[in-house]
Amino acid sequence: MTALPSTVQAPASAPEILRHCRELVRPALTEAVGRLHPWVAEMAAYSFGWCEVGGAPAAAPGGKGVRQALAVLGARAAGADGRAGVPAAVAVELVHAFSLLHDDIMDGDATRRRRPAVWKAYGTGPAVLAGDALFALAVETLAAEPSGPGAVRLLSTALADLVRGQADDLLFAARPFGGPERVTPEEYRAMAEHKTGALLGCAAALGATLGGAPEPVVTALDRAGRHLGVAFQLVDDVLGLWGDPAVTGKPAGGDLRERKKTFPVLAALDSPAARHLPALLDHPGRTEEAAALIERAGGRTAALTEARRHTTTARSLLTQVPPPAAEEMLRLLDFLVARDL
Repeated sequence: MTALPSTVQAPASAPEILRHCRELVRPALTEAVGRLHPWVAEMAAYSFGWCEVGGAPAAAPGGKGVRQALAVLGARAAGADGRAGVPAAVAVELVHAFSLLHDDIMDGDATRRRRPAVWKAYGTGPAVLAGDALFALAVETLAAEPSGPGAVRLLSTALADLVRGQADDLLFAARPFGGPERVTPEEYRAMAEHKTGALLGCAAALGATLGGAPEPVVTALDRAGRHLGVAFQLVDDVLGLWGDPAVTGKPAGGDLRERKKTFPVLAALDSPAARHLPALLDHPGRTEEAAALIERAGGRTAALTEARRHTTTARSLLTQVPPPAAEEMLRLLDFLVARDL
């Protein structure tokens, strides 16, 4: 199948929705990447899992395609065919890939989806160049659309928020776990909305914009995506501490060893039961003890409760979106927040 039907009798399952949207967007995404310099295009294709280093075809695991699905469904929320959202889907997928290339360098992450990260496979300089090229290509893709100026403004706003969130996340690492300078849960929420939620909201809003949706629908989709992003990040934090590494692809306790200020940690630090937690967090070899104490102090429960709160808000906002796109978005929301828990 190459297209998501413009109408359906009942919403498909979330994996089916994601697959349909990936199949719809893939030809346009491939064509866009093909316009890049051949070497840069190879690095981009490697980042998407399409090829190996050197260009040999590969079928490496890629992302779920959540952002591109939201863009397609955003167009459908406007009453348009899902194809109207394809340029938006291409643009946000390119921006997401750009952000991952640069994030891996900033965080020193050597692997991405169980393969060497682009900066490890090709070098730091080439990976930065590839990220820059993907960003430029995303803007070019949107600017070519009839509603390009408005779409580019939406993307620019999301990018500014993404940079703000990434900056806060990097600065959080240097702040202490205790005392007046510690990171608060409120600061975390703002960081998560900017770093993760902004692009999810932008994806749905861009699709709706290209589909001709009225401003209230565009705004509702943007806000719903931002709340979904916070919930997604909260669940990611929980999985980073207690998830199965074979499923998550991340080493157990990695976030604790890197002294990341995740929400379960911040919430636990507010509990008298966690008075010894700061000392444990200062010892990378005691991550299992720290994770157990965080759970006893209520950090896991607090994170999941907060995720449910943001999910509820997103669901409320989606009542402003007409069916069947609303039902499909709700399926995606539930699928993403409930994953592997």
